[in-house]
Amino acid sequence: MARKNYTAEHITGTLQEAKVRLSQGDKTGAICRSFGMSEQNYYRWRREYRA
Repeated sequence: MARKNYTAEHITGTLQEAKVRLSQGDKTGAICRSFGMSEQNYYRWRREYRA
């Protein structure tokens, strides 16, 4: 599978949308699946971008 390169704006937007959905009661796994990414990638982005 080819590696995708995401911009910082895309990553922060994704993290903001995930934060909203988490506050609405969605599970982290379901959110990550809807974005097409792994939970590990989500937590790495969250750590790196402090969102």
